[in-house]
Amino acid sequence: MKPLPAARRLVFAVAAGLASPGLVVAQPAAQPAWPVKPIRMIVPYPPGGPTDIMGRLTAEVLTRRLGETVVIDNRGGAATSIGAELAARAAPDGYTLFVSSETTFAVTPSLNPKLSWDPERDFTPISLLTTQPYVLGTGLSLPAASVARLIEYAKANPGKLSYGSAGNGSGNHLAGELFKQAAGIDMLHVPYKGNGPAIADLIGGQISLMLGSISSIQPHAASKKLRVIAVASAKRAPGAPDIPTFTESGLPGFQVSGWNAIVAPRGAPAAVVKRINAEINAGFAEPEVMDRLRKQSIEPFTGTPEQLSAHIRSERARFSKLVQAAGLKAE
Repeated sequence: MKPLPAARRLVFAVAAGLASPGLVVAQPAAQPAWPVKPIRMIVPYPPGGPTDIMGRLTAEVLTRRLGETVVIDNRGGAATSIGAELAARAAPDGYTLFVSSETTFAVTPSLNPKLSWDPERDFTPISLLTTQPYVLGTGLSLPAASVARLIEYAKANPGKLSYGSAGNGSGNHLAGELFKQAAGIDMLHVPYKGNGPAIADLIGGQISLMLGSISSIQPHAASKKLRVIAVASAKRAPGAPDIPTFTESGLPGFQVSGWNAIVAPRGAPAAVVKRINAEINAGFAEPEVMDRLRKQSIEPFTGTPEQLSAHIRSERARFSKLVQAAGLKAE
């Protein structure tokens, strides 16, 4: 009998082996379970600001829904660049997440195109989270309880007013410069390493005023530590209906809002991204979570990774125009 070709001998050998009960055939390696250990969520601000507040809520939602602890890692400074670079260089294994705002994803890159990181190049989008309007907060000692009176006071006292921000190139730095232009007044910019320290100095009287997210400033007005005189939205905020809009206050069309989003280092596993996105969309739709947000005039603003990617591109283009209009430059 003529010998079989080598390829056919191999086929027969495999077939015979499959029929043999004593032979164990290797199976493809199963994907490891996720998560099996705590997850780090980097927030590029000190504790106390709007993004930190949102990061902690997001961590709470994911901890409950994933069954594994999500730990906040505050890394403030350099208009979010310190935290952003740390997150961008982290291992893309699903155990590092990054929550930030329009400052990181739109303002800072528009202000400084030579950053060592890029929100589109170095991150995998997961989901938008929320949106909320900015408000104008002032110290209690400032003799101006309205936008009109503030503008009048600033023009009568040139150079006397100062405004705080979360840092050079932050969203509220840009908002402050736009307000200066719209109102035709002069103010000194005082940058901090986050909204929390800036608000502390606003309460303490070291700075005159600040434009910032309603969730971070309004609670201090409610406790009579500072005053909120206008909201930078088209309509009054549902959670603070007594605050007039800038349009109602004599500065028509002045609108500034902030938003938050969650991303992972570029290359994060697709299955992990899909899971986190699903849990965030479901978690932020829970009645209790929605109620907590809306009491602070924050709107849930979730969606798909693709929607977040498109939103970042659109916001970068929009803020780039605003940065040019305000004449801001990287410092």
